[in-house]
Amino acid sequence: MKMAPETLIQLPVIDFSQLKTHNPENDSIWESIKVDVFKALRDYGCFEASSVVSIDLQESVNDALKQLFDLPLETKLQNTSETAFHGYVRSPKVPLYESMGIGNPFFPENVDNFTNLMWPHNNPKFSESIKMYSKKLRELDEIVKRMVFESLNLGKYLDEQMQSTNYLLKLMKYRAPEPNESDIGLHTHTDTNIMTILHQDEIGGLEIQTKNDEWIQVKASPNSFVIVAGETFNVWLNGRLHVPFHRVVMNGNMARYSLGFFSVQKASSLVKAFYEMVNEEHPLLYKPFDYGEFLKFFYKEGGIQSKFALKTYCGVSEGS
Repeated sequence: MKMAPETLIQLPVIDFSQLKTHNPENDSIWESIKVDVFKALRDYGCFEASSVVSIDLQESVNDALKQLFDLPLETKLQNTSETAFHGYVRSPKVPLYESMGIGNPFFPENVDNFTNLMWPHNNPKFSESIKMYSKKLRELDEIVKRMVFESLNLGKYLDEQMQSTNYLLKLMKYRAPEPNESDIGLHTHTDTNIMTILHQDEIGGLEIQTKNDEWIQVKASPNSFVIVAGETFNVWLNGRLHVPFHRVVMNGNMARYSLGFFSVQKASSLVKAFYEMVNEEHPLLYKPFDYGEFLKFFYKEGGIQSKFALKTYCGVSEGS
């Protein structure tokens, strides 16, 4: 029998509504939020970002998700890709879960191509909602990263890192389990990418493990997002952040819809700790590695089963 997760602990909630990044008068607001963001990612590896998009836009995207997954299976199967997780995904290992992906969705043609594949007779509302949403999430992604880099005096690296990053908008549905099925929608894992921005509908189900091994049931407000640090981010920063385990647990008899906006190192990039992050107090934790080669390990050599895939692949062992 599954233990009930701890519900007394709450993720830090950070309000982005007052933030205007290009307004000099808001420097004090920026600095205040920056402190909160870094502390949350250091202590929890994640936080809830509120007031990022309007309720209307979030509702429009939620409706779009339901339309998408209501399409016939043969239509959804047309979403194919050689890149893992970008195409239609359904696996007997996670029977409640299905997903589709749009790579770099802030390029309008990528969203249009996906929309035209799913709806040959056009669906302009779906297309426009996803474009606007993706633009907002990319802005949030850059703001959070900028705040972390500034907190560690690494601002000079930000532009280079943003240019070596690709993005994936993953659209997800979890059906309700049958009476004899497991309630696990997605198994316990860490994210190996740089950073993830998650949204879930009112059904909930996202659970995050704290440093004390307690599970938090995430109950975010309707237009909030959960920002989650990935292992690649922690390689750059040589372990300054916490990378949390998380999972999806389904309860009740309703389907769950969610979105993930993933920032991912480009496959040709060399990933290594910034030299300022390595010193006697913080010895090197990860050897430099080629992200494309890591992905081959992750998908073909059982890396996906590793507790911390990047640590397994390139972690520095004690005494080496």
